[in-house]
Amino acid sequence: MTAYAIAHLREAAPHPEIAEYIARVTATFEPYGGRFLVHGGPHEVKEGAWPGHVVVIGFPSISQARAWWDSEEYQAIAPLRSRHIEGDIILVPGVSEDYDASVTARAMLEALPAPC
Repeated sequence: MTAYAIAHLREAAPHPEIAEYIARVTATFEPYGGRFLVHGGPHEVKEGAWPGHVVVIGFPSISQARAWWDSEEYQAIAPLRSRHIEGDIILVPGVSEDYDASVTARAMLEALPAPC
């Protein structure tokens, strides 16, 4: 099942290390089947606030996303980004093609205590 690395990165001043990170990062995730789905660019905020940029990298599975994150190759370049850009990064599994949100809603309702 597909998985995603999602980053919410805050604005940062341009720096040569950030450019180096961007130039090198693709080579670190390609061996794990990763590819950019979103890389910065404009976004529309519909609720709340979202200062900065969003990056989404798709992987064939959560185990491949974890293997990329933990790899020596990625960890060697990660400080080039983290020294200059604050942000939040998560790895999250996707849902199957036949996922039905109504099943999740039904399970939530069934788990609620009975009304008094």
